[in-house]
Amino acid sequence: MRQTLTVLALLTTAVAVASVAAGEPRNQRHTLQDAVAASSRAPANVARDKYRHPTETLSFFGVKPGDTVVEIWPGGGWYTEILGPLTAGKGTLYAAAPWPNGVKGAQTLQAKDAAAYGHLKFAAFPWAEGQPKVPDGSADVVLTFRNVHNWRMGYQRDGQDYSAEAFQQMYKMLKPGGVLGIEDHRLPESASDEREKSSGYIKVSTVRRLAEQAGFQFVAASEVNANPKDSADWKDGVWTLPPTYRLKDVDRAKYEAIGESDRMTLKFRKP
Repeated sequence: MRQTLTVLALLTTAVAVASVAAGEPRNQRHTLQDAVAASSRAPANVARDKYRHPTETLSFFGVKPGDTVVEIWPGGGWYTEILGPLTAGKGTLYAAAPWPNGVKGAQTLQAKDAAAYGHLKFAAFPWAEGQPKVPDGSADVVLTFRNVHNWRMGYQRDGQDYSAEAFQQMYKMLKPGGVLGIEDHRLPESASDEREKSSGYIKVSTVRRLAEQAGFQFVAASEVNANPKDSADWKDGVWTLPPTYRLKDVDRAKYEAIGESDRMTLKFRKP
């Protein structure tokens, strides 16, 4: 019996050491897995985990339960359903989007489940005078999923590119040492820059330029959300693929087999 317990103890220690060696706090993955497995998540959203890898993505960004997290443009709340339970115990979560309609999805979640989302706060993004804002220098982590291309395309701004302004505002939100995590549809570097204005895809080099011009330091890139099946050259842009299926039933099986888009996952830090 003593031999068995000794072996188990050694195995447990080895796993913990391996986790730390991989750059992951020992208790973080378990916490993230609990949030991803939360019963408050919609089944249709859970079905997308195979494409969006939320545990691995949030672990890469280093999101912790006690953090002040800002989710930029949460939309219908796909990631909010995970970030809410993750930060509910001792953290803070802001939903920041075009004011006031952009935060309605997160407000609906809050109204349905106060236990998971009662601590949510709401702010305007991009922020303008007279609107609620994320206080400068208050956030540990700012996250945005599949949105930089929208700012580049001028969505919500009459087609005018305001991506540089968006990065400047995110920079102000963060504490020194705070993390900016970005996931977006990846346009090949060999493609024309003009395609960023209409396809829904954007180049890694463009995102890095915008972030670094705002003052961010590049930390690392992950391929956790890569999809080599996506050629990124669809006539109807990224919306050809799931979950949008812009062509509806035309070649639907083909696009379903490809899956969601090829995506960059980039981590930056405010010095």
